[in-house]
Amino acid sequence: MGHREDLLEGAKRCLLEKGFARTTARDIVKESGTNLASIGYHYGSKDALLAQAYVALVEEMSDAFAGDANAGFSAAPGSLERFREVWSNIIATMREPGSLWRLSAEIAVMGDQLPEVRDHLAQAQREGSRGFVALMMGGREEDVPDDVVDTLGSFYTVLMTGLITLWTFDPKTAPDADQLTEGVSRFIEAADRA
Repeated sequence: MGHREDLLEGAKRCLLEKGFARTTARDIVKESGTNLASIGYHYGSKDALLAQAYVALVEEMSDAFAGDANAGFSAAPGSLERFREVWSNIIATMREPGSLWRLSAEIAVMGDQLPEVRDHLAQAQREGSRGFVALMMGGREEDVPDDVVDTLGSFYTVLMTGLITLWTFDPKTAPDADQLTEGVSRFIEAADRA
């Protein structure tokens, strides 16, 4: 690995251990075995490096519970059972120490303080919405049309953001996958009656 990759790997470890706000450039250099000048040369700034490290962590997490969006799930794409299965996998990762999702809550709150990385993170969030659609509905991310990303993908992202918030504040009362699925089921029943 070169300095660029070493910096990214070091930044990912720092983010999970210290979070975005408490990670310094010196922390990253120490963790990566590189030097301070490498950060500016390869990434432009510490914040830009941390933003890319965060996006890489999210992508790794997505790959861990997705892989091929049509494989690894027993439930049919688009079904309530698939909804339950995907959220069960996601919630299991929220229970882990050093959860990436706690880091996500920190970064969401800091958005206005990081204007130079906000656009990068917004694009990553949009692609995350695209990934959610593929997970829930099956198929390939690259085949999900933009209008579906903007509607169904945004719905899943809003649900994820709320879930992250609940798990961050009080994991004991945060909903599990069965409760989320029951909530969606009740909404569908009410909408069908209307």
